[in-house]
Amino acid sequence: MSLMGVRTLCARAAVLALSAPLLAVVAIPASAGPIGHAMTPASESASQVDFLPDSEPDAIRLPPCLMAVPLGCFKTQTIRAAYGVQAVLNQGITGKGVTIVVIGAFRQPALESDLAMFDNAWTQPQPPLPPVAGKPRVIPMDGTPPFDPNPKGVQFPFSLEQSVDVEWAHAIAPDASIVVVEAKSEQDVDLVAATKYAVDNNLGDIITQSFGEAEMCAAPAVLEQQHAVFQKASELGMTIFASSGDKGAGRQSCDGQSLVLSASTPASDPLVTAVGGTHLVAGAGGGYIAETAWNRLPTTTSAGGASGGGFSTLFRRPGWQAPFQKDNKARGVPDVAYAAESFVAFWNTHGVVVAGTSAGPPQWAGIVALADQAAGHRLGSINKTLYHIGKSDAYSTAFNDIASGNNSFMDIAGFEAAPGWDAVTGLGTPQVANLIPLLVDGQG
Repeated sequence: MSLMGVRTLCARAAVLALSAPLLAVVAIPASAGPIGHAMTPASESASQVDFLPDSEPDAIRLPPCLMAVPLGCFKTQTIRAAYGVQAVLNQGITGKGVTIVVIGAFRQPALESDLAMFDNAWTQPQPPLPPVAGKPRVIPMDGTPPFDPNPKGVQFPFSLEQSVDVEWAHAIAPDASIVVVEAKSEQDVDLVAATKYAVDNNLGDIITQSFGEAEMCAAPAVLEQQHAVFQKASELGMTIFASSGDKGAGRQSCDGQSLVLSASTPASDPLVTAVGGTHLVAGAGGGYIAETAWNRLPTTTSAGGASGGGFSTLFRRPGWQAPFQKDNKARGVPDVAYAAESFVAFWNTHGVVVAGTSAGPPQWAGIVALADQAAGHRLGSINKTLYHIGKSDAYSTAFNDIASGNNSFMDIAGFEAAPGWDAVTGLGTPQVANLIPLLVDGQG
């Protein structure tokens, strides 16, 4: 891949000014956090993770939810069946020649062994792992601290997120290469720096990010830098995904003490494809039965969660979203959705069952890796194409339209799922075999 010249921040600011029609003229309140506010991963709570009994040296112990009917959790074969991925893989479209970049935070030294356990559990080959631009496939940013495996520490959810993202991107695009860029902390400024490194060095074709924060908590300078990075990624033909969050129409307040009504950034940027969550009902073998919006109430043992969604206070409604929602001052999120419960993964040699929007962005990244291979080139930002499909006759065969449920969560009133696009599950979940040709054609 050719590497475009690196531009200065001033030049990036000029590009940002050119894209100003996307930005709502809204003053960011003085209470917005300073540069360095913490983002949270989509799997932000330990109570969204169930640890499995440790496996024996000669056998991986898998959870009984894989055998329930309907399925209580998913493995690679069942999610591929539910969303029509296997038919594409059977045609030899496996993501070969395409690279997915996972943006994470902190180190995850067991990433390779976790991926090996994941592959052994489902008897599938490991992905190609070539050096990229002279670097190993895992690239920690300067200043990244040593790994801390404490499940109650700040590093745990991010290290878990890395494992989930790598494993499930690989599940969808088994021959795609995967590069992980590890930010030195959970601070938004450091995660933006990691994303910028990936873009400036043209490390891959698709970027996936499973983290976010309330729009009001990001400093204006961070938002400006982030949008400039996404603009450059778009110029390079990269596709970017981000999770829409796990707190329904809310996000954690800037002090972390409550929930506030807010869309999540980076998902709310129009150059990003935002991924919400569903509750997928599938039969034995993964046969698709039904889906509703993901909304799990908190219990004494679980923090619960709901598909993130709502309307941006930073970005105006893009033109491609105009046929779907009336507020021209606010971009709506998410754009699409994916099953949010539950996925079997491996972290630090332990089996886990994970709920939340964590696994959606990397699996959508895998879908676009398949489409990139089929097209023979990068697709770039796919939002315009997705919404063109959404208003075409092909919509009902390319997407599962999620029309029931809502994302009201705790004391934050949310939105209702409805036919077509909605601020809970977007356009819906993919019917991959039918969707990929439409993505390749660039139209609905």
